[in-house]
Amino acid sequence: MNIDEAALGAYLEAHWPGFKGPVSAEKFAGGQSNPTFMLTHAGGKAVLRKKPPGQLLKSAHAVDREYRVMKALGGTDVPVPRMYVLCEDDAVIGTAFYVMEWVDGRIIWDPAIPEVDNDHRSAIYDGMNAALAALHAVDPAQVGLADFGRPGNYFARQLTRWTEQYRASETEAIADIDRVIAWLDQNLPPDDGRASLVHGDYRIDNMIFAHDAPRLLAILDWELSTIGHPFADIAYQCMHWRLPHAGSFRGLAGVDRRALGIPTEEDYVARYCERAGLSGIPNWDFCLAFSLFRMAAILQGVLKRALSGNASNPQRALQVRDNIPVLARMAADVIDGKAA
Repeated sequence: MNIDEAALGAYLEAHWPGFKGPVSAEKFAGGQSNPTFMLTHAGGKAVLRKKPPGQLLKSAHAVDREYRVMKALGGTDVPVPRMYVLCEDDAVIGTAFYVMEWVDGRIIWDPAIPEVDNDHRSAIYDGMNAALAALHAVDPAQVGLADFGRPGNYFARQLTRWTEQYRASETEAIADIDRVIAWLDQNLPPDDGRASLVHGDYRIDNMIFAHDAPRLLAILDWELSTIGHPFADIAYQCMHWRLPHAGSFRGLAGVDRRALGIPTEEDYVARYCERAGLSGIPNWDFCLAFSLFRMAAILQGVLKRALSGNASNPQRALQVRDNIPVLARMAADVIDGKAA
């Protein structure tokens, strides 16, 4: 995971107008998919995000897509960092990378946000809700992203993609996963023609907020973004209302949300629908079960990379092993009508 700082500095001086070296790179502890580094240089600070080394799954670790979508959203109501440079030449530092603005703010790891009061907490959740609705309101063609996703039934394409990626990284048989995949395939909702930009990993710890205010400054980690179905994004975020609060999931299950000023799943969806001009979201159980399976597939890829020796954070990656069957069981409960 080490970076050749001299080679990086030379490349940035040639391709980033105004950049002056030398540059130093310090890896952030997070970032299971694409290793992320703080860059310090003569002009200040920036952030570098790169593909991991080693053999990678098809279509995974798409730093070029991350760069492209954030650059395109720079002039919209969706808060994103400024993009500086994209390098797709593996010869420079070993894998493709991009450099973006360092946004000075805070990342919230605990969705219960215990360090703030109820009004502050409520405003943070409302800001996330507003930003998601704003993202889904962007016309991809108007920001140069008309070709950012394929036409056709998004859920059908995504189910095929994540089933293939799960099978490619499978390390043990999990009966609940097999049953959920079969149920999702048999209960695919009809294509209703809805298509928008979707983030793909929309959760509170993929955002930067102001240090002393509930203001959302930037949404990060756009690796899974595409043109897809907006209901996938809202269901993925609401999945976290159901995940355990303790341990590595960092969900909201068991948390007294009303007492903390956090909206319930129903209230959060209703506010999103109000902003999006919707009367409700059909096939909600399918959307939730799909989100849980998709997260299980993502974690299975993290585990496989750890076992192969090319994870960004190997020790943390191995800790996800026990989470995969938990997600599978939760998805099975949703399709069985047992989830709260």
